[in-house]
Amino acid sequence: MKVVLPDTSELELPEGASGLDAARAIGPKLAEQAVLARVDGATRDLRLPLEDGERIQLLTTRDTQDDDALWVLRHSTAHLLAEAVLRLYRGVKIAIGPPIADGFYYDFEFPEPISEADLELIEEEMRREIDEGRSWTREETSLEDALARFAAEEQPYKVELARDADGPISLYTQADFTDLCRGPHLQDASPIKALKLTSLAGAYWRGDEKNTQLTRIYGTAFYSQADLDAHLERLEQARARDHRRLGRDLDLFHLSEHSPGSPFWHPKGMVIWNSLEDLRREENQKRGYLEVKTPLLYDLETYKTSGHYENYEENMFFVQPHEGEEPMALKPMNCPGHMLLFGSQLRSYRDLPIRYAESSTLHRDERGGTLHGLLRVKHITQDDAHVFVTEDQIQDEIDAMIDFVRYLYDRFGVVARGELSTRPEKRLGSDEQWDRAEGALESALRRHDMEYAISPGEGTFYGPKIDLHMTDVLGRSWQMGTIQLDYQMPVRFGLTYMGPDNREHSPVVIHRALLGSLERFIGILVEHYGGDFPFWLAPVQARVVPVGETHRAQASALRERLTAEGYRAEVDERDETLGKRIRDAELEKVPFVVVYGDRESDELLAVRERGSGQSTLSLEELLGTFSGLVAEPGAS
Repeated sequence: MKVVLPDTSELELPEGASGLDAARAIGPKLAEQAVLARVDGATRDLRLPLEDGERIQLLTTRDTQDDDALWVLRHSTAHLLAEAVLRLYRGVKIAIGPPIADGFYYDFEFPEPISEADLELIEEEMRREIDEGRSWTREETSLEDALARFAAEEQPYKVELARDADGPISLYTQADFTDLCRGPHLQDASPIKALKLTSLAGAYWRGDEKNTQLTRIYGTAFYSQADLDAHLERLEQARARDHRRLGRDLDLFHLSEHSPGSPFWHPKGMVIWNSLEDLRREENQKRGYLEVKTPLLYDLETYKTSGHYENYEENMFFVQPHEGEEPMALKPMNCPGHMLLFGSQLRSYRDLPIRYAESSTLHRDERGGTLHGLLRVKHITQDDAHVFVTEDQIQDEIDAMIDFVRYLYDRFGVVARGELSTRPEKRLGSDEQWDRAEGALESALRRHDMEYAISPGEGTFYGPKIDLHMTDVLGRSWQMGTIQLDYQMPVRFGLTYMGPDNREHSPVVIHRALLGSLERFIGILVEHYGGDFPFWLAPVQARVVPVGETHRAQASALRERLTAEGYRAEVDERDETLGKRIRDAELEKVPFVVVYGDRESDELLAVRERGSGQSTLSLEELLGTFSGLVAEPGAS
C-alpha cells in the first residue's frame, strides 16, 4: 500500500503497517522522536494500522506548540498521574483522565479526602515514574475480559465505562498499571520534560449531581521546562486579571448565593453595561434593525413548536401553574418570541428583510458546578437579533453581519475569527437544506477573507452557525457571538410572506448575536484589559483630586465642566493624603487624574494619564485629548 506524505510524495509500506512503521521507513531519528500520527486531518495512535491512500503527517517531539502533539503528551501524563495515585493511596477508585485545553485532569474516589498539600507528593511520584522509564503498550480485549479484569481490581467506574463502550475495547499499559482507554499515547514517557499538578476540584461522576462526587486533580505538561514556566507565568497573569476579583476590587458587580449565577450589577458596572447597550442600539439603528420587546414567559406549546422543548428542556426553567392553567417556561432564547412577532400580521416580499433586535433577559438552568463568575451564568442578556429574509437576500445579510462584526470587534481592539459549526446528528430539516445553509455561511467567510475553522457536528439542531472568537492579550481564545442560518423554525411556526408570484413562501431566518451574552462579554473584557478599560468604556474617566480643602470648589467646578461635556468625572474630597488619593485612583484604574492646587487653573492643569507620567495641559487640550480617545476605535 501507499500513503501520502505532507510534501505530496508517496511512501510505500506493507499492508497493515502502522504510523510507527511509516516513521521507521523514513528514518530512525523520526521513529525515535515520533509522538503521534495525523491521518487525513484526524489524530491516530502511532501503533494503529494505516490504510492505502491515506494522507499522513507524523508529529514529533519538535512539534512542541502543536495542539495535537501537546494533547497526546498530556493524555499520557494523565495516565502517569493515575498510576502515581494508585501507588500512593490504597483503595482509591479511578474514573476518567482526559487531556483538556492547557492540560489534563483525572477523577478519583479517595477513601479519605486529600488536600492541595498532597499534590507535591503525587508530582514527585510521577517524576519518579518518568525517571524509572515508562512506555505504553496497546491491546484490544473483549467486553467480558475487560469487565472481569476491572471487577477483580475493584474499579467500579472502569467496569461501568467498559460496559458502556461503543466499539472495540482497548487497554493501555505502562509498568504494572493498565487503563481502559481509546488512546492515543506516546511511545514512552521520555518526551515529558516538564509537568505540574495545578489544583483540586470536586466533580460529580459523569457530571450528574445525583452521582458520587469525585476528586478531580488538574495538571499540565510540556515538552520543555521553558514552555511550562511560560505557561505558569500566563496563569499568574490570568489570576491577576480574574474578572471575579477585579469585579469586586473595581466595584463593578458581585455574585450571591441568594441568586446563584445571576450577577448584581453595581453603578460602575452599569456604566460599562449601558455603554455596550448604547453602542448596540446606535449601530443597530444605522443598519436598519428594529428594536422590539417580547415576553419572558411562554406556554409549552410555543417551545414544542420551536423545538426547544425537545432539544433544550433540561436547561429551561419551568413555572408552576395555578390549578387549571397550562404550565409555562421562562425563555432561554429570543427566537420563539420573534417568530410569533413576525407571524402576527401578513407579510410581503417587499417587507423583507425584517431585522428584529432585542436585548432581553434570558434564563438557562446551568448546573451549579458549571457556573463561573460572569462567564457562565443563569441570567443571560444577549445583543440578539433575528433577520427574516428571502433566499436571495441571505448572502447580502450575512455579508452585512460580518462587516458589523469587524466594526464592533475593532472597537475593542481585537480581531474576529470564525468557527463554522456544521450539521449535528440530532437535527431538523433535510440534507439539501443543510447543504445550502452551510454553503452560504462558508462562502461568506471566504468572501470576507475571515480566518475560520470547521467544527463538524457542532451546529444547532435547526441550522449551521458561525461562532465568533477573539484572542485576548494573554493568548487565550474566547467564543463571543454567533451567526446562525435557519430554514426550520419559520416552517415550524407556519411563517409565510407573499411573493411576487402571489404565492406564499417560507422566509429564512438568521439568528444573530455579535457580542453574545453581555455578562460573558463584560467578564472577558475585564480580563482582556485587566480592568484598564479604554477611555470610552471606563466607569470613571477622570478624577479630580484637590490638593487641600481650599481647592475643593475649583475642583468641583472642573468636574462640572467635564461632566457638561459628556465625560464621567468625579472629585475625591476625602480627608486623605494627596499621595494616597492619587494611588487609590491608580488602583481603581481611572484613566486620567487631574491634581488641582494653588498653581492650577483652566490654562494650567496637572494631568496624570494612566500608564504615563504627569503632564501640564490646558482644559481645552484635555478636552481635545478626551474627544480623540472617544472617537478612536480600540483606543485606550
